[in-house]
Formats: sequence, C-alpha cells, structure tokens
Amino acid sequence: MYRKNTGRGRGLGARGVPVAVVLTGAALLLTGCSSDGDGDGDEATRPVTQQPKDTDPFWVNPDGNAARQVAAYEKDGDKDRAGLIRKIAEQPVGEWIGPEKPEDEARGFTEAAEKADRDALLVLYNIPHRDCGQFSKGGAADGNAYRAWIDGVARGIGDRGATVVLEPDAVLHMVDKCTPEQFHEERYDLLKGAIAKLKSLKNTKVYLDAGNAGWSHPDGLYEPLKRSGVEQADGFAVNVSNFQTTEASVAYGKTLSAKVGGKPFVIDTSRNGRGPYSGEGKDPWCNPPGRGLGEAPTTKTGDPKVDAYLWVKRPGESDGTCRGGPQAGQWWPEYALGLAKNAP
Repeated sequence: MYRKNTGRGRGLGARGVPVAVVLTGAALLLTGCSSDGDGDGDEATRPVTQQPKDTDPFWVNPDGNAARQVAAYEKDGDKDRAGLIRKIAEQPVGEWIGPEKPEDEARGFTEAAEKADRDALLVLYNIPHRDCGQFSKGGAADGNAYRAWIDGVARGIGDRGATVVLEPDAVLHMVDKCTPEQFHEERYDLLKGAIAKLKSLKNTKVYLDAGNAGWSHPDGLYEPLKRSGVEQADGFAVNVSNFQTTEASVAYGKTLSAKVGGKPFVIDTSRNGRGPYSGEGKDPWCNPPGRGLGEAPTTKTGDPKVDAYLWVKRPGESDGTCRGGPQAGQWWPEYALGLAKNAP
C-alpha cells in the first residue's frame, strides 16, 4: 500500500513521445529555429527554441505536449493562454522511455538532442513491480525482461550525450515495504546492473532516484542506495514528481550525500514553486491544486553539491485519475495552466 510521505506524484508512468514525433521535432528545430536564438516577433507567435547552452545544456523538445498546446492556443487566437503554456514549452523536460521500443525511443531523443547541440534528459521507469499497483502500476515482466530493456536503451543512446534519471521510487519502495521483500534482492541487482550498463557509455550521466524531503526517515535509505549502486553512479535525484521546496530538497540531498560517499545530486523543480499541498483531501501527491512551476532547469545552481535543477516530471501531465485528472502521464492543459499561473 502506498505511504503518503513517499509520494512523488503518480505521473511516473508517462511513456516517451513516439520516435516519429521526436524526429519531426528535430526537423522543426533544425529548420524553424536556431540552437540558441530567442526567436523574433510576438511572444505568443514565435517558435519554441532552446535555452542558452551555457546555462542549460538539455534539449527542449520543439514538438512536445506543451509546444503543441501553445500552437493550438495560437491557432484559436488565445495569446494569453499560449503565453502561459510557453513557460513550460520552452524548458527542457524529462523524456520517459516507454516499455515497447526502448532502443528506438532512446535513439530518437538523443539524435534530436545532438542535432540541436544539446544533451537528452531521459527517465527510465520500468523496474518490475513498480509503483506497488498504484496509478502507474506495471513495469517489466521480470528481471531478464528488464535487463533486455536496459540494453535496448543503452544501444539507443550510444555515444551521444544523455543524462538519465533512473527508476523513480525503486529504492524508496523497498525501504517503506511497499515493494514485497521477496523482490528486493533482484531489484538491487537490476539497479546495479543498469547503472553499470549506462555508465559504460561514453557520454551518459546517471542519477539514481533517492526519494524526497517529505520522507521522514532518510537514515533508512543510506544502505539501500549503496546496495543499489549509487556510489558507481554520477549521483542521485531527489523530489522526482514531488512538490517539496528547493530549500528542503537541498537540505535533504546533502543529508543523503554525506552518507553515500559525498555524491552530488539533482533536484526536480518542475512543480515545487508553491511547495507541497497541505489542504484537505487524501493523496496530497496526486494532482494537488494550487501548485506552481519551480525554478527553471539549469546546471548553474550555485551549490557544488547540486549538479542541476531539472524538470523530470513533465508539468501538465496528470498524476492519475484523482481530482478530476486523466490517466497517469496524460496531458492535462487545465492543470498546466494552473502551474504556469501559480509560478512564483
């Protein structure tokens, strides 16, 4: 059963954009806008462009859900809403690799990013028995299927630049007993193997998920993170799909870092601009009202322990069928507008 303090927002089941869309986006990027240009003309009509590389080296998908929503609002003449959604569309967000064609999707995203002179930001979320039967239940059928899936992702990435956030909730759900104990040893082995495979690639960085500041017992994560191979990774990720403030996330990350070899970490700031939800209703992690976008993605965090602020969870995609939302991972324009309106 899900424990309330561990929740990240159940939009974790979001699948990657189909490869055809990725390649279309790459073509749009090459023909319609420059790598670093700010665009010309009115704010609500200029194309979606990349962020300056020295501040944010990650690829902006010019044909993602938010970009398409901007285009739809512009077509309807709704410049106000188009401008709000542009706050999301022009930031790089995590591309979640789906279960069926990992090699094709990873190749599509990394090739598009390379053509734009950027790195891809990928999220791998396919561990067996993921999400304990909640909104994003599923995952690979067994350990061998997962290893084959990781191998496909690695082949797709190749030597191109990529930053990978590995398996949201996988370690945390062993600690909180959400994942039955009989699966723990295999999961440790799968995570270690995934890190080793991805780190064998020339230009790939890997950050293992490590929960969020709402988790009240970080001391219980130290050994499980080590057993999962965090010391062989580039670092770990905190606040994935959650709403904890950046300040709280930094403190939480540094507490963990001190116990796992001083590893640096990245923070998901996609929806933490207003902090966690404290209002009425169950499941405060699931499409909570009144939340806002957080700090824009950047590698210039001003803190040597914080490698980057990232938008791992894609703002505007549902956490699940709660509070009137669509299925987990589905685009929900009304929620996206709320996040943009409530950005600090």
